[in-house]
Amino acid sequence: MIDRIVDFCANNRFIVFTLVAAACVAGWWSMQRVPLDAIPDLSDTQVIIYSRWDRSPDIIEDQVTYPIVTAMLGAPKVKAVRGLTDFGYSYIYVIFEDGTDIYWARSRTLEYLSGVLPRLPEGVRTELGPDATGLGWI
Repeated sequence: MIDRIVDFCANNRFIVFTLVAAACVAGWWSMQRVPLDAIPDLSDTQVIIYSRWDRSPDIIEDQVTYPIVTAMLGAPKVKAVRGLTDFGYSYIYVIFEDGTDIYWARSRTLEYLSGVLPRLPEGVRTELGPDATGLGWI
């Protein structure tokens, strides 16, 4: 079977070269018209809230992380809220449903965060993380 294919290609070089050239032209044409994303962003829309306060993790968890997490759970389209507390700082990851616009999510986060900030202790510095996706950590 393979011998017959090789013989056909050897005896009909013009047809083989024409088919290869047509395949190359079709590939070039496809590359020009198909949008390509080398690293597709498959991560969820997330907003990071970063808080700093020079206290122990237990105090920061009770007085900073927990109030922010409970407030963010009430925001629309929130899928999950994760808090991480360590010495002197706290990270809260607010993860939104698929398809949520990042700027809409950031504005909702700021809206709900502004209701919590007056209740936080004096000296707590809270800010939003950069408007990047989880893929940016890679």
